Amino acid sequence: MTGRGGFYIGEGRVLVDTAPPRLPTEDEVQVEVAFVGICGTDLHVVHGTMDHRVTFPQLLGHEMSGTITEVGAGVDDFEVGEKVVVRPLISCNECPACLAGHRHICQRLVFLGIDAPGALQTHWTVPAHILHKVPAEVSLRTAALVEPLAVACHDVARAELVPGETVVVFGAGPIGLLISLLAQHRGARVLVTDVNAARLELAQGLGLEAVPEGLAGAVERLTGETGADVVFEVSGSAPAIADATGLLRTRGRLVVVGIHSEPHPVDLLRVFWRELHLLGARVYEPQDFDEAIALTAEDVLPLDRLVTSVVPLDDLSEAFDQLQSGGGAVKVLVSLDSTR
Repeated sequence: MTGRGGFYIGEGRVLVDTAPPRLPTEDEVQVEVAFVGICGTDLHVVHGTMDHRVTFPQLLGHEMSGTITEVGAGVDDFEVGEKVVVRPLISCNECPACLAGHRHICQRLVFLGIDAPGALQTHWTVPAHILHKVPAEVSLRTAALVEPLAVACHDVARAELVPGETVVVFGAGPIGLLISLLAQHRGARVLVTDVNAARLELAQGLGLEAVPEGLAGAVERLTGETGADVVFEVSGSAPAIADATGLLRTRGRLVVVGIHSEPHPVDLLRVFWRELHLLGARVYEPQDFDEAIALTAEDVLPLDRLVTSVVPLDDLSEAFDQLQSGGGAVKVLVSLDSTR
């Protein structure tokens, strides 16, 4: 069997080339990959900020959906033909974080698609314990959004969101929109902001209150002098993290979701003065994937409307160009099957 894949080869370049499938060994499963989502983390990889973790050439991708094609010895919970998604984290199970029950932020965490070969290949062989089954009625295209939705589930869980609270989301990319939609589904009043007008227009079309500017005034309109209960910083921008603390009520929660590759100033006097809670939210736990799959099966969120384009593997460079152009692209999926 001849396979193909999408590789990062350094200096901002990606390449489509052969990627021979690997048969599963004990406790492994081989998956025929259907769709792979390109996300902000993939952009960070291609921009070179994670070159210290990458082995070149590196198969990219971690947001995916597919169908099981081979099952290795000792695997009893999965069968050929089942739809699945992969939770792309491999933990050491020995470090202090793992022993404390926080395996998703293992101190030696291997993130597939960065530290090891990723999903952007026609057949992907992975440990069975990181697979999650997808209900038959969920399309493979929609299932490719389970991984980013699991991120949103984890972020909202970290915030300990309560119905009726006021939420501000900095960043209307895929994760920011998913957090906004999930928070609204949970009964929160949500304001989402972004510098990209096309993304704000999409947010408004999804039924969210999009605020291009004057965010402080919008929060005051909703809460008076109280302030927002929760701010999610998803943009990864210095201005957002600087503004976030000023929008929060006494003992409000700031959840940092975006990747800040450089240190940025934070108003610690405001944190002290209002006894704010500063929370990090990184990746997800198994239960977040289970929740995301359940939400997908219930069809309670407009997930498909986040997909702005689907491109074949041969157009991988175009997929990255769309996301880096600053236009209206939100979620770009790469199809590994030329017939789709």
